[in-house]
Amino acid sequence: MHRSLVVLALSTALFAAGCSKDEAAPAGAPGGGMPPPEVGVVVMQPQDVPVGKELVGRLSSFRSADVRARVPGVLQRRLYDEGSDVRKGQPLFQIDPAQLSAAVSQARASLAQAQATAANAAAFADRARGLIDGKFISQSDYDNALAAERSSAAAVQAARAALQAAEINLGYATVRAPISGRAGKQQVTEGALVGQGEATLLTTVEQIDPMYVNFSMPVEELQQVRQAASGDGERRVQLILPGGQPYSHYATLDFSGDVVDPATGAVQLRARVANPDGVLLPGTFVSVKAVLGEERGAFLVPQAAVQRDPQGAYVLVVGADGNVARKDIVIERAQGSDWVVREGIAAGDQVIVSGLQRAVPGQPAKAAPVAADGAQQPARPEQPAQGQQPATTEG
Repeated sequence: MHRSLVVLALSTALFAAGCSKDEAAPAGAPGGGMPPPEVGVVVMQPQDVPVGKELVGRLSSFRSADVRARVPGVLQRRLYDEGSDVRKGQPLFQIDPAQLSAAVSQARASLAQAQATAANAAAFADRARGLIDGKFISQSDYDNALAAERSSAAAVQAARAALQAAEINLGYATVRAPISGRAGKQQVTEGALVGQGEATLLTTVEQIDPMYVNFSMPVEELQQVRQAASGDGERRVQLILPGGQPYSHYATLDFSGDVVDPATGAVQLRARVANPDGVLLPGTFVSVKAVLGEERGAFLVPQAAVQRDPQGAYVLVVGADGNVARKDIVIERAQGSDWVVREGIAAGDQVIVSGLQRAVPGQPAKAAPVAADGAQQPARPEQPAQGQQPATTEG
């Protein structure tokens, strides 16, 4: 009797253990197997990708004008602050006008003398016209009177032109800004003799709003960009300042040279950029991200998703059947943190970007979208029923 009770107890314990084992197996995993691994994916869609290059450029002023002494004289004073913005026509320097004023007075006196001579010649010619009809003067005297009248009239015009030139030279004694811009350093000090034999450089005025950025691109790269890009895309240039900060205004490409420099094998390019706050200065080297068009129907694949082996570059995708598959791709170029891919990717492909170590080609995987910041968005767990304790996994 005692032996039978022991056998019955052992049978009951074994049955209970088997039931507990069956209940501990997770749902959807026959025989207690592991669920498919969860991986982060990005759904591929074709898009228009800007085509361009990162180069080095140098800033230059939009216009630059040398301010020179156009008349001889002694420089008296400077009328502007060095490095300040000046307006077109603003006085910058004053040259001693004493000799120029005397030249104006002399020219004015010469004009008055020529006008007096012309008046006498005109009166003599009028008398000659009244006498020639009665044959009171000879034809020769009559001709001489008319010639004197014409010569004196021409002398008046010459004297008037000389006076105008003297007044212009007197005006040049006040040296004015030829353009609006930023005036540079004074090149000649007060008391120096300027304009004697040559137009002495006094300073330079540069217009820095807008500005030019000049850069060059190897002709081979330029041809590749033109082949990849469509001709109707926006051509803009992003400037990166020496400190690494992007400039707030985009530049517009306005010149592309058609001549290749034989020394460098490059083509000269130029863009115009606004500089309302005067942040950009001529002569500064900047990094240039030139966008010369758009490539249509390309795919941007995150660089973290691309793997390489002896066969080439490839990505892993989660197919429609839920299994991981390999896709070989052809990379064209880098675009920021992505690769531009045209071959090997199709619209709607779920490219795995995180959890690659858990993805095995031919094996199932659970796809979870990846947020814009690259963080994986895990699936929300199911809420347990009221009164039911959530399942726990040991080990």
